[in-house]
Amino acid sequence: MNPSTSATRRSRPWSTIGTAAAAVAACAVCCAAPLIAVLGAIGAAATVAAVWVPALAFVAVAALLGAVVIRRRRRAACQTVVGPVDLNLPTLRNHRDPATPTSR
Repeated sequence: MNPSTSATRRSRPWSTIGTAAAAVAACAVCCAAPLIAVLGAIGAAATVAAVWVPALAFVAVAALLGAVVIRRRRRAACQTVVGPVDLNLPTLRNHRDPATPTSR
């Protein structure tokens, strides 16, 4: 056996690990900025939400109360009147039924 071949066989696991470590480092360098940007955007959105949640809760309660008021008004407007209803139709005066003979 050649001593140089035995040395390369022993170093192959370390070269595989070194290549994998270099790939992980390159991926981390490449993806670090987008990941930090996404995490920063999530943090900023959470901060804005923490500030605006009380205001949004107030708007939601106001919208709910408005919906209740509108529903009650519509329900009251749609109620029917019990009893006869005047339709404001013109009445016919001196109407004679042509089927009945007139007596003079």
